[in-house]
Amino acid sequence: MTKIRPSTEADISAITSIYAHHVLTGTGTFETTPPTEEDMKGRRADVLSKALPYLVAEVDGNVIGFAYCNWFKPRPAYRFSAEDSIYLAPEAHGKGLGKLLLTELMAQAERCGVRKLIAVIGDSENRGSIGVHASCGYRHAGVIGACGWKFERWLDIVLMEKSIGAGNSTAPVDVRV
Repeated sequence: MTKIRPSTEADISAITSIYAHHVLTGTGTFETTPPTEEDMKGRRADVLSKALPYLVAEVDGNVIGFAYCNWFKPRPAYRFSAEDSIYLAPEAHGKGLGKLLLTELMAQAERCGVRKLIAVIGDSENRGSIGVHASCGYRHAGVIGACGWKFERWLDIVLMEKSIGAGNSTAPVDVRV
């Protein structure tokens, strides 16, 4: 049975392992050295300290993916825009779990006052991430060509965006000052 739930400290080992796989084998992240469990614990604490969601996908009691969002930029004018991140264990790809995670992340981000979600996707050939974002209603916003160097090649980043809740149709309620 698949369950999407808030992450806990007990999930850090699985989250770290999933992310390390992507750092070492993939181009969806431009990190080149896997963060430690302590690093990932600190990153999660940072997200939660901002009252933003940090979720995991669990299948039969095993964490097989995680997703979170963090403020897009620190300047006050960006305070209603967040960047999402989503990672799945290799065995979880292609089963619809990314869409489940992203859908719940969007709902929780909206409840936190986010009006715009932004995906900064490593590698323009990253069809899985581009596809899951498109399936959740994100639209293509641009490409920054050859801005990352990993695995002895230049990589693009793909920018996608999605308005959530009222989007820009009304003035926001300021949930953080």
